[in-house]
Amino acid sequence: MKEARSIIKRLLVTEKGTRLTEKLNQYLFVVATDANKVEIKRAVEKIFNVTVLKVNTMHRSGKKKRQRSMNFGRTADWKRAVVTLKTGDKIELAQ
Repeated sequence: MKEARSIIKRLLVTEKGTRLTEKLNQYLFVVATDANKVEIKRAVEKIFNVTVLKVNTMHRSGKKKRQRSMNFGRTADWKRAVVTLKTGDKIELAQ
């Protein structure tokens, strides 16, 4: 089994993520592209000591980026996970 910290890369803090947290108790994570839903669930439960009810994942395509000349590059593709927690559970964000 993979290490939990290699599956969960970071917590994604965005406007949409903040709304989901306040209304539906859902959190957004940037995860490893080869991780599946079961691995993500176990990693979140292990790292944050919460109960996960549901995990939704989506692949996000990298964007086209222009370099100094007319050459175009791309940012990396990544995977996002929306994790729903049990009512009453919470992930504390360090300030």
